[in-house]
Amino acid sequence: MATSVKLPIIEAGLDGEGSLQVHLDPNQKIEGALVLAVYGKGGIGKSTTSSNLSAAFSKLGKRVLQIGCDPKHDSTFTLTKRMVPTVIDVLESVDFHAEELKPEDFVFPGYGGVQCIEAGGPPAGTGCGGYVTGQTVKLLKEHHLLEDTDVVIFDVLGDVVCGGFAAPLQHAHYCLIVTANDFDSIFAMNRIVAAIQAKSKNYKVRLGGVIVNRSKDTDQVDKFNSRVGLSTMAHFQDVDAIRRSRLKKCTIFEMEDAPDVIEVQQEYLRLARNMLESVQPLSAESLKDREIFDLLGFD
Repeated sequence: MATSVKLPIIEAGLDGEGSLQVHLDPNQKIEGALVLAVYGKGGIGKSTTSSNLSAAFSKLGKRVLQIGCDPKHDSTFTLTKRMVPTVIDVLESVDFHAEELKPEDFVFPGYGGVQCIEAGGPPAGTGCGGYVTGQTVKLLKEHHLLEDTDVVIFDVLGDVVCGGFAAPLQHAHYCLIVTANDFDSIFAMNRIVAAIQAKSKNYKVRLGGVIVNRSKDTDQVDKFNSRVGLSTMAHFQDVDAIRRSRLKKCTIFEMEDAPDVIEVQQEYLRLARNMLESVQPLSAESLKDREIFDLLGFD
């Protein structure tokens, strides 16, 4: 039997005076579903993590929607086995007359019944990623596609650098940060913590926890977590099957049943259950850049 979805009860507001961020249209609120936003340093494995987590939720009987928020539109190809058209692509094809679109024009079925969307983005230097996120959610609501969804996962590019790329945080209940056990990944994680601090003042988003990826050890992550108030929710070691699954354009659940593969599969299922049943919002405080330099590394 499928588990229930536990949602935090938090009142959301609007960005305060002086904010340069893209404000959330009240009509675009996602209601009913558990909404997760996955962030982390560029190249850390967010898309692989998001897709495998989507597959894990589907195995628990949940109706899942994954939204890729990167102009490279490569978030969902291990689920769909192809590079699907982006929302921006299909809007452009109808001269941005959204009323002419059908759901099958921009929503594509993937492994385990996961519904996949690639938001895409404007050409470099010409627009805002927040606008693209807003248009995607608007389309989903206009076609009533969120009414039949239990879990929504936003897979967001890189670390937070502007209000536009932070726009998925306006919709999310929890942010999951993917990191490795190294300085650069943790430095990026600290910036994301700062973004959550800012957003959580006026929106429902809270920190869910840390996913350690591609790392045998976790000592540096543990040190940072202890200092700022984070905790590790899942740990995926540098297992070659994860790399090969990406090359095979499939999820880890479609790989051979070797012991290391089964271990990774079980860790994803454990993470999914945790997010559904027992996740608790974390109150973390980001560090100053100099503090991270002083904190991490070997004596």
